[in-house]
Amino acid sequence: MQGAASRDTLPLFPLKTVLFPGGVLPLKVFEQRYVAMTKACLRDGSAFGVCLITRGDEVPRTRAVSGEVSFALVGTKARIVSWDMPQLGIFHVRCEGLARFQVRGHTVASDGLVVGEVTEIAPEPARELAAEFKPVAKLLEILIERVGPQNFAADLALTDASWVGYRLAELLPLPLTIKQSMLEINDADVRLTALAQFLKKQGLL
Repeated sequence: MQGAASRDTLPLFPLKTVLFPGGVLPLKVFEQRYVAMTKACLRDGSAFGVCLITRGDEVPRTRAVSGEVSFALVGTKARIVSWDMPQLGIFHVRCEGLARFQVRGHTVASDGLVVGEVTEIAPEPARELAAEFKPVAKLLEILIERVGPQNFAADLALTDASWVGYRLAELLPLPLTIKQSMLEINDADVRLTALAQFLKKQGLL
């Protein structure tokens, strides 16, 4: 997978979830390293990276095991779009998925925060939803209504192949490893084909 030529540093938040471009991610932030990261992102208007944990815990039991978390090397930048602090030291934030990135290396700060050296992955070429995937988009529309449109970005893009595939991959009860593979695919039609096959096997199409 090809990324941009330049590299950048990005604070990483390994989680047991996969964030897709254009997705919405609510987070409760209370661990000190991530509280500090959240404050810095709010102050600077900067993003952080979300990567799927492949081994370890989101919140380690002790500082001694904080470096033992392993995570996928392809993630998604997240921008905080709204926040609240219901009590001191706890943030409730709503984040939006931006561009994907690839981790080329990382370090662990003294407080346990992982800082990645990343290259941004170019967006998929814009592609209108092919006729064969219209039933998939219709099912997605039904799912969005059930989940609630407020849980999605303001603008629904049901004719955009990438958007439809990303949203379906978020919503379907797929193993996290499969969701991660959907994130790493760089072709909207390939992603939609795989998701359509899953839906047919489940009798949903």
